[in-house]
Amino acid sequence: MSGLLSGKIAVVTGSSRGIGRGTAVALGEQGATVYITGRSTGSGELTIDTTARLVNEAGGHGIPVQTDHGDDAQIAALFAAVAEQSGKIDILVNNVYKIPSPPAWGGGFWDHPIHIWDDQVGIGLRAHYVASWYAAPLLFAAGPGGLIVNVSSPGGQSYHFSSSYGAGKAGLDRLTKDMAIELEPKGIAAIVLYPGSVSTEFIVEASKSRGMDLAEAQTPLAVGRTVVALATCDDMMARSGSIQWVEDLAEEFGIVDEHGHRPPRYGRR
Repeated sequence: MSGLLSGKIAVVTGSSRGIGRGTAVALGEQGATVYITGRSTGSGELTIDTTARLVNEAGGHGIPVQTDHGDDAQIAALFAAVAEQSGKIDILVNNVYKIPSPPAWGGGFWDHPIHIWDDQVGIGLRAHYVASWYAAPLLFAAGPGGLIVNVSSPGGQSYHFSSSYGAGKAGLDRLTKDMAIELEPKGIAAIVLYPGSVSTEFIVEASKSRGMDLAEAQTPLAVGRTVVALATCDDMMARSGSIQWVEDLAEEFGIVDEHGHRPPRYGRR
């Protein structure tokens, strides 16, 4: 199947579920080859193999690669496989994130075990840096026009969930801005993506016990379609280093979710 991204090679980290899965499928809708990473494999619902199947059904080519993004050696092996099989990367979406167990829903930082820092900042920030480091030569091999999207959160600007969560997101925003400066001579963009409230599997399940209203939530596929918009827009480099909100991109590019609805605003205005 042809599409806007036919012939393009993408890597989407943490794509066995949630925003990562939605992004992988959205890229597949436009004919991309998508490397799908995560720890869960097999025929179960929330696995990289199932995401690969969904990418194939959408019209792309899904390639699952089991990867623990807490292990630098496994990240290195992922990009070595991409180099051997495809020789380049056009789009890197750094999405992988580790939800602490138990989740850090508010309270003071002193109430949370120290390991949640490693979960939220180690996987949600450091792993993105490591993936970008290994991906850089493959992005350069593809030539100008490449894109790194770092999936962040409004928690980079205001309090959400915990202080460690905010530190990780604010750090990712700054990392992206500085990466953009260093990548500019190569003609490669680095952009922060801010989804709003998203109906991921984790949030849907949590809503049952926490009384959360998901009527105005964005869907993972809608978020993914905004990544496609960024990867195919004419002014990608002008956006490099910036924070792009899903709701704004949806309005600008006429993006709708799988139900035909425009992703709702997050209430920041």
